[in-house]
Amino acid sequence: MDGEELTEQETALYDRQIRVWGADAQRRLSKAHVLVYGMKGTVAEFCKNIVLAGVGSLTLVDDRVATEEALSSNFLVPSDENVYGGKTLAVLCCDSLKDFNPMVRVSVEKGDLSSFDVEFFDKFNVVVVSCCSLAAKKLINDKCRKLSKRIAFYTVDCRDSCGEIFVDLQDYQYSKKKLEETIECRLQYPSFEEAVSVPWRALPRKVSKLYFAMRVIEKFEETEGRNLGEVSTADLAGVLKLKKELCTAHSLDESHIPDTLLERLVTNTAEFPPVCAVIGGILGQEVIKAISGKGEPLKNFFLYDALDGKGIIEDISNSNT
Repeated sequence: MDGEELTEQETALYDRQIRVWGADAQRRLSKAHVLVYGMKGTVAEFCKNIVLAGVGSLTLVDDRVATEEALSSNFLVPSDENVYGGKTLAVLCCDSLKDFNPMVRVSVEKGDLSSFDVEFFDKFNVVVVSCCSLAAKKLINDKCRKLSKRIAFYTVDCRDSCGEIFVDLQDYQYSKKKLEETIECRLQYPSFEEAVSVPWRALPRKVSKLYFAMRVIEKFEETEGRNLGEVSTADLAGVLKLKKELCTAHSLDESHIPDTLLERLVTNTAEFPPVCAVIGGILGQEVIKAISGKGEPLKNFFLYDALDGKGIIEDISNSNT
C-alpha cells in the first residue's frame, strides 16, 4: 500500500478525513482492498462506513437470494420486490454501495469463500467474514495466515441485541501518541481457532458472560449442523444441556452463563438494527486503524449487549501470546 500519492480529486473529497487522521492514512486507505463475506445488517453498516471513508476497493461475497426478511436490518437491499426479487444479496448491496462513493471500486465474487484457494486471498489487505459456521471461520482465518503478507482478519456476528467482533492482525505494529511523542508498539494476535480453544478455566473470572454464551451457541450450531442463526426456542433445552456439558468440561461455574442470556440469543435470532449500527461502526473504525497503522487496535474480542449498553474488549489469548 506504499504506492502513488492521493489525486487532487481524492484530496478534495476526503479533505475533512485527512484533517483528522492525516494524508498518509488516507493514502493507505485508498490503496487497500477489502473482502467481505456474508451481507447481513451489521456488515451492511460496516461496508457503508468504509466506502464513505474511501477504501480502495470492496469485494462482496454472498450468493443467498434476497428475501423480505433481509429488509428488516439490511438498508442496502431495496424495499421494492420488483427490484430485489431473484437477485443475490451481494449483487443488491453492490449496486447500492456504488452510489455512496463512485471513487470506490465495489464488485461481487461468487462462490463459497471457504472453498477458495489460499492464493485468492492474496489480493486483499482485509478479510471480514459473517454468516458462516465455526469451521468456516477457522478455515478462512487459517488460509489468510498462510500467505507471506499480513492480512487483517475479522469475524462479526449480531444476534438479537448482542454483537461480537473478533480480530486477528497476526504480528502487528502500530504507532500511538503519548503526550507529545509518538510511540511505536507491537501486538501478537492468536488465530481464531487458537483464541476459542483457550480453556475457560484459564481465563480471568471477569471475562464477559456474553463471550461464553456466544461460544455455546456457536458450538451448538456446529454440533447440530446448523447455519448461523438457525436456532429457535425449540432448541433451548438442547442449548442449556450443552452449556452444562461445556461448563463441566472447562471447570466453569454454570451461573457464569445465565440461562436468560442464552434464551435471548436462541429466541430472537434476527439482528437488531441499532446494534448493527454500533457493531458496524466499531468494525469500520478498527479496519481503518489496521490499514493506516495509526491508533491502538482492539485485541481481540469486542462484545456488546444493548441491554446494559456496555461494549467490552476481551483479550482471549493463551499464555504464549
